[in-house]
Amino acid sequence: MDTHEHHHDGRRVEDQRLITGTGKFSADWNQPGQLHAHFVRADYAHAEIVSVDASRARAHPGVLQVFTGEDAVAAGYVKAPNALSAFPGRNGMKPHVLERPVLAHRKVRFTGEAVAMVVADSAAAAADAAELIDVQYRELPAITNGEAALAAGAPQLEDSVPGNLIFESEAGDEAAVAEAFKQAAHITRLKVLSTRVSPSPMEPRAAMVRFDVASGEFWFNVPMQGVTTIRAGLSMYSKVPEDKIILEVRDVGGGFGQRSPPYPEYVAMMLAAKATGKPIKWVSSRVESFLTDNHGRATLIDGQLALDKDGRFLAMRFDWISDFGAYLAPGPQGHIRNTATCMTGVYKIPALYANFKVPLTNTTPVGAYRGAGRPDVAYAVERIVSQAAVELGMDGADLRRRNFIPNEAYPYKTPLGSVYENADFPGMLAKALTFADWQGFEARRAQSAKKGKLRGRGISVVIEPTGAGNAPSDDIDLEVDASGTLTVFTVAKTQGHGHETTMAMIVADALGIERSRVKVVQCAPGTKLVGNGTGGSRTMVGAGSACYVAAQNLIKEGSSMAALQLNVEPSQVTYSKGEFRSALSKNVVKIADLAKAKTVTFKGGGKFGSTFPNGCHITEVEIDPDTGAPEVVSYHAVDDCGVVINHAIVEGQLQGGVVQGAGQVFGEHIVYDQQSGQPLTASFMDYVMPRAGLVREIRGEEHPTTSKISPLGVKGMGESGCTASIPSLVDAALDALRPLGVTDLDMPLTPARLWGAMQAAKQK
Repeated sequence: MDTHEHHHDGRRVEDQRLITGTGKFSADWNQPGQLHAHFVRADYAHAEIVSVDASRARAHPGVLQVFTGEDAVAAGYVKAPNALSAFPGRNGMKPHVLERPVLAHRKVRFTGEAVAMVVADSAAAAADAAELIDVQYRELPAITNGEAALAAGAPQLEDSVPGNLIFESEAGDEAAVAEAFKQAAHITRLKVLSTRVSPSPMEPRAAMVRFDVASGEFWFNVPMQGVTTIRAGLSMYSKVPEDKIILEVRDVGGGFGQRSPPYPEYVAMMLAAKATGKPIKWVSSRVESFLTDNHGRATLIDGQLALDKDGRFLAMRFDWISDFGAYLAPGPQGHIRNTATCMTGVYKIPALYANFKVPLTNTTPVGAYRGAGRPDVAYAVERIVSQAAVELGMDGADLRRRNFIPNEAYPYKTPLGSVYENADFPGMLAKALTFADWQGFEARRAQSAKKGKLRGRGISVVIEPTGAGNAPSDDIDLEVDASGTLTVFTVAKTQGHGHETTMAMIVADALGIERSRVKVVQCAPGTKLVGNGTGGSRTMVGAGSACYVAAQNLIKEGSSMAALQLNVEPSQVTYSKGEFRSALSKNVVKIADLAKAKTVTFKGGGKFGSTFPNGCHITEVEIDPDTGAPEVVSYHAVDDCGVVINHAIVEGQLQGGVVQGAGQVFGEHIVYDQQSGQPLTASFMDYVMPRAGLVREIRGEEHPTTSKISPLGVKGMGESGCTASIPSLVDAALDALRPLGVTDLDMPLTPARLWGAMQAAKQK
């Protein structure tokens, strides 16, 4: 197959490289004369460091140097960037930010925290020497549960954090909500847990760091989701100017929000690269990933929904405990920002109030994880709406339809100030109910009963914010060379999303040329471009829109350049399919001719703002009453992600997101021992990952409404499957067990937990 065909059938151009093992990931980078780092990690969840004796390690063959917390403090590498500082706290509260030396000093606050770094001429020598370091600890009380940390009488973990409360924030109108609750005919109460999970990307973290003495530049090869966020973070942590931090990256094996922060290990390696004058390489083990990659979710939500006598929503209140762990990592702010942005869900709820508490615990710090708060708020809202339907004896679809934001209300400003641009919830629900054969459910339930299985169905209708970001704008450069090749330069970075395909499609289709002529370069080393990284389903809304703008600029500016070559006025030039023409000239100017003298660059960009993809997922789950084993027997998803650029990629995003959500629902869960604070799930032996077959057939349909925010009309797709699957699947499992008297379930819905819930209901 030639490359031209390869582009036009919509297949991804990157797949040939990735499935034949010719990709280049972070552990694949090597430099002549490189040294290897190995980290000694805390084996206590909370302890004072009495002493670190590295003398035997320093004498070990092959070892060049050992670095400890004292070196980190001496270098001033102690203040990690903290994203909560910009947030308004309740009553003006500022977050209590604990210093985080890149190698622990005086104290360790979670199991796995790096205490020392050995640098040797081989990875094996570094690992062997690390065993010889003698760290003496004085153990302190550890708390690994966010609710317990805030309870009266809990051990005080840090003098500077009274009551273990790092931060408290609020959103909405507490008085209006209280008033509405007084008028309510019915109040539904529900407490739900969004479990702590490990991101577990396919590619473990790895880094190559080298220091160029002549230029003062640090060169990094690390997995990332875009160059701007991690570069700014590394600069803040190390105080090295951003233009002296150069990142080079090729392929990234999964991100899920976990790739953006400047991890302490990377900054510690800067110390070593500068001190030894050699490139330093480190490849994380999977156990290290479980212990130190930022975790996701870890949120307890206590909710109340007030309804009138006709089942219309009057007000909703949530109290959140968001356990961000032992330190404020960069990135968890989405758990507050995104939840407030979409707290009304898809419903018209006149009064809303949320209180957010962030406790200090002795657990791995939490960062953004696929959806970053969106799945949590969708889970809370949809679970409480489903619960209200049960209490009122109503069909879950009917109660939702009754309370949807009506189509004529857009642009709709929520009580918390977000503006939903457009959607069609009634139309989407109608399509989903037909697609999933909602009316035929009772017959299917009866068939399952004949086989001795309990069948339940679940529904969720969700909305999420995308496209927002911290960068002032999303910019790309579109470069044309004399061969007629067009190169897109962007600072967003795919982690498996297919950007090389979609961005090329956007440019080529806007210009009417073959897609094979467009190449995409992501995060070129030393790039000065402005833009957001890839995360929060924002890349097509931001960088994708910028690609379209750049193509339009090429036509506009190219017409002026072609006019000079054709000897006519720019207004007399027309453009079509890669050629500029004029009725007044026999000559034709091709795109390549614009770059005859020198390569030309056309800019594209803009601040495109937030848009709101949404979806309705209807699922059916069968549970074996003898074993508690659950099976997803039907999955129907209808999604509005705006205009679709590439249907295969949208379908892939949906499937990946759904299975990631199902992984959390049915098994993924980081568990700590309550007494010692030790993690009990630090390998794939004891942490359940979703496997092929967990959700056998995901059937998807598109129900697009065109975004006005993006010139492409796109809304984003990366997180919708994850956001909608979690409430829908839990709802279905609960629906299956409700006839037995089971009234509530918390994730993960393992066979043991489902079987236990059935036994407890029998005892009652």
